[in-house]
Amino acid sequence: MAQRAQPISGTSGIVAGTCVVAAVLLAFVGIGLRAEPGTGLGPAEGQAIRFTVMQAALSALISVTLAVPLARALARREMPGRTLLVTLLGAPFILPVIVAVLGLLAIFGRKGWVNQVLDILDLPSLSIYGLHGVVLAHVFFNLPLATRLLLQGWQSIPAERFRLAAQLNLPPAMIWRTLEWPLIVRVLPGAAALIFVICLTSFAVALTLGGGPRATTIELAIFQAFRFDFDLSKAAMLSVVQLVLAGGAALLALWVIPAIPLTGGMDRPVQRWDARGGVQRLTDALVIALGAAFLLLPLLSVTLAGLVGLPLMPASVWQAAFVSLWVAALSVAVLLAVALPLAGWIAIRARGSAEAIGLLGLSASPLMIGTGWFILINPIADPVSLSLPVTAIVNALMALPFALRILVPGIREALAGHGRLCLSLGVTGWSAWRWLILPRALPQIGFAAGLTGALSIGDLGVIALFADPDRATLPLQMYRLMGAYQTDAAAGAALLLLMMALVIFWTCDRGARWYAKT
Repeated sequence: MAQRAQPISGTSGIVAGTCVVAAVLLAFVGIGLRAEPGTGLGPAEGQAIRFTVMQAALSALISVTLAVPLARALARREMPGRTLLVTLLGAPFILPVIVAVLGLLAIFGRKGWVNQVLDILDLPSLSIYGLHGVVLAHVFFNLPLATRLLLQGWQSIPAERFRLAAQLNLPPAMIWRTLEWPLIVRVLPGAAALIFVICLTSFAVALTLGGGPRATTIELAIFQAFRFDFDLSKAAMLSVVQLVLAGGAALLALWVIPAIPLTGGMDRPVQRWDARGGVQRLTDALVIALGAAFLLLPLLSVTLAGLVGLPLMPASVWQAAFVSLWVAALSVAVLLAVALPLAGWIAIRARGSAEAIGLLGLSASPLMIGTGWFILINPIADPVSLSLPVTAIVNALMALPFALRILVPGIREALAGHGRLCLSLGVTGWSAWRWLILPRALPQIGFAAGLTGALSIGDLGVIALFADPDRATLPLQMYRLMGAYQTDAAAGAALLLLMMALVIFWTCDRGARWYAKT
């Protein structure tokens, strides 16, 4: 596409990309000003680094291991509600982390449903705090992601191959070896690497479920050095370590993630003649039931407890809800202002290497960026007064990689189909955006905006560094209620936060799709 003229230019995209790079580089500059390599890190920081790597590796390994039978069962079965279940697999991705943690506590906590059953059976109770609690929460978030990636790979196998296997009367074990195992070998390493990167930069999970000094991640250590000790040098050094680990893992993830072929057959519906036995049906049904229960029961518990706690919420929760809405709206505005021109620039290039700019958000964690910006802002202004705008901008940067993945294909398709017509009619620049790209990419724009809004409204990251007692977002206020043992009020706030995240996502996504059809 880059060899011929295009109705849009890449100038605005270059400017947007430069702003993104500058924002991250400024954080690096701030960190560099306070980092003191000669001082080194103590045993506690070394323990945090080891724990971070270990919990991320365990979370990735368990997530992809459990995803294989779940994705295989969903790929082999056509059943009532299957489409809804596959759709719900995407819910944990937009679910506020603090809400999911509260749901997991209701199921696996000291007074949770599981421990109540264990008490009835006179068995030892389980503790969700510490390494196993952090890993459990990460598996809850990332098992659906691994399942969706594997399911996409399974669905890319042409139906003709399964038809041929049935004609040759191949047993299920042979089909596993010849068709399914090669796919898993290609998809699984990339999925594991991606989950490993996500778990490296986890903050809210470790903040709520960490079990003391032995269960502290690098992100949590940065927060403690910053918030409690105000040791900016230690926070900067930890940020450098976090950047090296997360950046290296992100590059590894990009290197090992394969391109899943979407062609090779005649687009016939896939029929699985190899999985019609009674034992296989029972096994698949059991796997799907267990997977659905693990993912949906925490949401059910949050809903039930929240209905009781809604009338008990203090006025500060409603004030925090309005603050969160403001932050989410600003995040969406910043994201669209950056992502749209950047996606247009990427779309007109022969190669998508410029998309790596958006991946800076995966290698540079929110707390690291927040720490760097705080160091730069502190001498010239009060960082607390800028806490909400900074939070909104960082949230937009974190959502940028996902938004580009959503927007670029649609813009490329619009330019490939109608770019020459626009040039022949003299429709270029803003006119091409207005009459060609925006109308055709509106569903993708709505999806990206809804995703950004939902992620932003549930984020508990940078705001934890900058917030003051008078102003807080809803996730932070909910965390404060949990710390004050106001469990019922926290449950009501969790339900309110869940409803707000889902409404924002649904309004942006469905509203854009509806407007595009009118």
